[in-house]
Amino acid sequence: MVAQVFRRHLLLALAAGVSLPGTLRAEEIVDLRWEDLLPEGQTSIPPSLRGVLRHDESGLAASQPRSTGVRTDWNGRIVRLLGFMVPIENEGTGLTAFILVPYVGACIHVPPPPANQLVFVTTPEPYESKGLFEPINVTGMFGTASTSTQLAEIGYALSAENIEPYGI
Repeated sequence: MVAQVFRRHLLLALAAGVSLPGTLRAEEIVDLRWEDLLPEGQTSIPPSLRGVLRHDESGLAASQPRSTGVRTDWNGRIVRLLGFMVPIENEGTGLTAFILVPYVGACIHVPPPPANQLVFVTTPEPYESKGLFEPINVTGMFGTASTSTQLAEIGYALSAENIEPYGI
């Protein structure tokens, strides 16, 4: 359901004149780092927020720190971002929607990072993951999009055209 809402927002963006290229060219791709998603002057996530919690403690989403805003610099651009996936929706054995997170265990074993450090990813072709802790590069149309899931509030969205294990 969350992926359907995102797809509707993406279709509205496309109708407004933002286009998705059929073939990605290297010079069109912006390589982002997680720090690039933080507002000017904000530092990265404090190590204390990355502590391991027991699964039976209260919901991790309740421990999510408040976001101090998102950046719009890359709205409508094709970007590539390295991270780890937290599954949201699947089709067969492949994932069609997931949260891209900056470090292993975010949203699952530790409190989620602020919304400006989470990206909701959808893909038309299910991605066959090798496991939760597989580092991946995701390339596609990027933008700000406030999304709420049972795991966390999310500040960005990416419509993936290419997902590949990191290092390939």
